[in-house]
Amino acid sequence: MARTVAIGHQDFKQVIENNYFYIDKTDFIRKWWENGDAVTLITRPRRFGKTLNISMLDYFFSVKHKEEGKIFEGLSVWQEEKYRALQGTYPVISLSFANVKETGY
Repeated sequence: MARTVAIGHQDFKQVIENNYFYIDKTDFIRKWWENGDAVTLITRPRRFGKTLNISMLDYFFSVKHKEEGKIFEGLSVWQEEKYRALQGTYPVISLSFANVKETGY
């Protein structure tokens, strides 16, 4: 069955639960976690998936989504027990400027 390519969806859980076409970027979690950087700056062009990736990180790490690990089943990050144990274990503050639209400085 063909999947819908849903453009503009920024909520990771919504994308997964609605079975929208999704290129698995969850390996980013493993690479980011193992890198051990003090600060990470994610810069990409518009419409490149920044907000969706931040949503993915929130669903993965946040204690408020502790019971929602099932949305990661079948994805890359869920293959190792080490990362399954990390899901839902940290307080997360997530800020998005995706809806901030200004026409001038």
